[in-house]
Amino acid sequence: MIIIQLKGGMGNQMFQYALYRQLKKLGREVKIDDETGFVDDELRIPVLQRFGISYDKATREEIVKLTDSKMDIFSRIRRKLTGRKTFRIDEESGIFDPRILEVEDAYLVGYWQSDKYFANEEVEKEIREAFEKRPQEVMQDSVSWTILQQIECCESVSLHIRRTDYIDEEHIHIHNICTEKYYKSAIDEVRNQYPSAVFFIFTDDKDWCRQHFRGPNFFVVDLDEDTNTDIAEMTLMSRCKHHILANSSFSWWAAWLNDNPGKIVIAPSKWINNRKMDDIYTARMKKIAI
Repeated sequence: MIIIQLKGGMGNQMFQYALYRQLKKLGREVKIDDETGFVDDELRIPVLQRFGISYDKATREEIVKLTDSKMDIFSRIRRKLTGRKTFRIDEESGIFDPRILEVEDAYLVGYWQSDKYFANEEVEKEIREAFEKRPQEVMQDSVSWTILQQIECCESVSLHIRRTDYIDEEHIHIHNICTEKYYKSAIDEVRNQYPSAVFFIFTDDKDWCRQHFRGPNFFVVDLDEDTNTDIAEMTLMSRCKHHILANSSFSWWAAWLNDNPGKIVIAPSKWINNRKMDDIYTARMKKIAI
């Protein structure tokens, strides 16, 4: 059996679910642990159900067995004497590891942020069916519908800016902040091909964006907050014709879900500080220095 630990934000959980689908396609018995990864995370919860997704959920007994974590006295003594006999595999870097697709028994802990983990065409179709939502399924306010109409009627570009959780003391040493220079270079790159491009800014720091990106072709998207706001935002982003990514799995997925063959996708050349992330970049992406 293989158990995948669910953890992180929505984009991260989407990558973990994509690996789940690939391993299923390969004939493995696969389940998801959607509890352990959130025990010490006060900010995040499992969110895949918001897509209407269901999955095989691992039991506590199955998790304990794969991780050799029984807490009875005899098991604790045995571990002290002979070591833990665990099947836990922790992701070592952001580089694609083909061995993950070959394991038979494993408790997988990581983000698995590469489309190489779900390269099968049938799996890709299944993932699109799971994550692509019709607007009427997730948009329940007039603001969302107005923005969707604007996106569909112009040379629209989603511009993702993520700041608040990247600049706190806990995460600032891990995450890069995409600079104004990066965004201005990316904007120029798009405008070189599409001078009339309109930029729809999706962000967690709306005030900062309004101060730094002004003009008739910049719109800060501001939706009414509800349970499905994140999915509504991703749906709107994916409907844009082109994409300027932050170093975020959220905007990665929005760009991936866009099947426009002529799309421009621009990504920061450095994704994260503490690990290599070469394989997060797809063949369609153009990298620009951060």
